[in-house]
Amino acid sequence: MIRTEIKVETMVYEIKKTEDNIISTLGDIKQTVADFTDMFSDMRGNITDEMLKRDKEIKRREESFKTLFKETRINLTSDIEAEKEKLIQLQGKLEQAPIAFFAHQVKDVKLDITDEIIIFEKTFTNEGTGYDTSTGLFTAPVGGLYQFVVHTCVYPKNYIYIGLVMEGNVIANTVNYGDSSHCCNTFGVIMRVRSGEKVWVKATVSGSNYQLYQDSYRMNTFSGVLVSN
Repeated sequence: MIRTEIKVETMVYEIKKTEDNIISTLGDIKQTVADFTDMFSDMRGNITDEMLKRDKEIKRREESFKTLFKETRINLTSDIEAEKEKLIQLQGKLEQAPIAFFAHQVKDVKLDITDEIIIFEKTFTNEGTGYDTSTGLFTAPVGGLYQFVVHTCVYPKNYIYIGLVMEGNVIANTVNYGDSSHCCNTFGVIMRVRSGEKVWVKATVSGSNYQLYQDSYRMNTFSGVLVSN
């Protein structure tokens, strides 16, 4: 009987001990689960924050790329339009008719009036129709760099004073004297002329015995050509 009681007490003690161990183990498991839950929550929070940061950075880069792309497109469009305009202007210059004239045959060879315009009444060439045979004036159809040449002849023992004029200003002039024969002289100039400006030849000094000479071998001429725009 006593042994049975002792055995029962022992069993009760073992059961109690086992119960305490189970309770302790359950407590440890619960704590472990709680720690894991906290750790997972922290990790999830960190991951979420990192994802938000990355998302903001991606959006920032997207906006930066969009801005850069827009600026590049605007600049390229502007450059393309500028080059297109240059090509159009170049094409216009290439397609533009040449401007040149060569006039001869002086209408009135007497140089008895100072500043009188010398009119060359015939033309071999008048591309661009800038030279007027009725007035002796060349009117530039377009602005640019022009070359003008004047060729005049004089009687023996005689003087002539000739000037090339642009808009009333003498640009170049010469004095020609025929010693023992009919002498000819040539002078010219290269100058920039604006569209609509006029160029002509005149007598800078007059006299009753001042007179141009011309025949089939000697020609008085006035010529000009557009060198470049």
